[in-house]
Amino acid sequence: MKIQLAIDRVTITRAKEIIEEAYPFIDIIEIGTSLIKEYGISSIKEIKDLFPKKTILADLKTMDGGEYEFKMAYSSGADIATVMGAASIDTIKVCYSVAESFRRLMMIDLLEVKYEEIYKFSEFKNAIFCIHAPHDKENNNISKLLNNFKDKIHNNVTVAVAGGIDFDDIPELKKFNIDIVIIGSAITGSGKIAENASKFKEML
Repeated sequence: MKIQLAIDRVTITRAKEIIEEAYPFIDIIEIGTSLIKEYGISSIKEIKDLFPKKTILADLKTMDGGEYEFKMAYSSGADIATVMGAASIDTIKVCYSVAESFRRLMMIDLLEVKYEEIYKFSEFKNAIFCIHAPHDKENNNISKLLNNFKDKIHNNVTVAVAGGIDFDDIPELKKFNIDIVIIGSAITGSGKIAENASKFKEML
């Protein structure tokens, strides 16, 4: 499993410091939605230029205007960009087409998507599917979300999981066929960035 480090709700200067500390133990740097909103699309290029050997994900959470947003992200150095599964299927198709043309990847964020609707995404063979427990919702059961997902779509897809993941969640997550574990505050807000990132890497 790969570790995607979600950098959000910090200054761009602090984001760079966090990445420096966690760098040896992470695989993907996620430039979070709040970071992009505060510092603009140039934040993608700024971080890619500093860390060119890492995969960069731009968490755009695109809902509309997919062609424009995805072209901006990829042109700025993003390797992966996110579209919301709740967006129209036409928007998702456009995002996927742009991703394919740039030879980059699209992540579909399945936040609050009804699992009986998962089948409509099966045409996006190269997409990453993100099972996402909402940040603002209490008592999320990531295992239940993963089980629901596996019931609706075949196993030959790339799967990421996100949503307040901590050390206690890792043994349960390892029971599933997950490719990417997205970790945020358990590393970035810990005060022990390198130590916690190393521990997650070891556990995974």
